[in-house]
Amino acid sequence: MADDHTHVQDFFTPRAADWDTRFPDDGPAYAAAVEALGLRAGACVLDAGCGTGRALPALRGAVGPRGRVLGADLTAAMLEAAVRAGRDRSGQLLLADAARLPLATASLDAVFAAGLISHLSRPGPSLAELARVVRPGGRLALFHPIGRAALAARHGRRITDDDLRAEPNLGPLLTCSGWRLDSYTDEDARFLVLAVRSD
Repeated sequence: MADDHTHVQDFFTPRAADWDTRFPDDGPAYAAAVEALGLRAGACVLDAGCGTGRALPALRGAVGPRGRVLGADLTAAMLEAAVRAGRDRSGQLLLADAARLPLATASLDAVFAAGLISHLSRPGPSLAELARVVRPGGRLALFHPIGRAALAARHGRRITDDDLRAEPNLGPLLTCSGWRLDSYTDEDARFLVLAVRSD
């Protein structure tokens, strides 16, 4: 597990300082994804793998001043960048692994996760951990500001049948991890999967 953490940290640490400048136009896509999550005022929500905290202001706006917003990330440099950007004012930042969260069972109403799924070394157990901390009927959003095909093209790759984010692969994985797939969107402008915590 330490090697998996090191790999993630080695990838993100040198990119943290200029991460936001690399994707300056993603704000509206994040806001729309947060809106699709359907949070209510006063809700408690976690941004899992929050990075520089780009979703935190929209999450705060959705849950209001009485709600609770948490942002967890494995890479300290990304959280430091979130603080420099002032996003710690929108939520409490936690240096934590999404596979082992320091949160009570059923303590959250929802989880938002942007770009997280492709960085999980053990997706099934990690999704089950996200399910553990969400109350029955709570919601999960797996988001990326561009779709699978556009992301693959950006990296000079092609989509393969074994892509974890493909609906035939992700749907059963969610089911086995305590979630029920609610909607699946994969288009050039966004990737957004919404799921509901099973009873």
